[in-house]
Amino acid sequence: MQVKAVSMNTGVPASKVRLYIDLVRGKTVAEALAILKFAPSPSAVSVAKTVKSAAANAENNYQLEPSALKVVKIFADGAPMMKRHKPRSRGRASPILKRSSNITVVVADQEV
Repeated sequence: MQVKAVSMNTGVPASKVRLYIDLVRGKTVAEALAILKFAPSPSAVSVAKTVKSAAANAENNYQLEPSALKVVKIFADGAPMMKRHKPRSRGRASPILKRSSNITVVVADQEV
């Protein structure tokens, strides 16, 4: 059975999150959390929280064993941006796009 967890509007751009998502795709939940624990980035913390949430959803809602869970799908999509402007020379302004992302994790029990 597949169980999903989504983190919406994290303050980290999707391009930075995808670096850590690629590290944990296809691993067990315990291995994924061990990898993300030692990754030196705020985006790794966001991914780890979402993986923990998916594992907790599987355990509490569907009575699946947390040690038997595997990260089946994991991806990050763009979310709404905050748009700001920065003053430039000659009275002009340039846009600043503060990007965010939605992180989706799907875990399932391993095939034995």
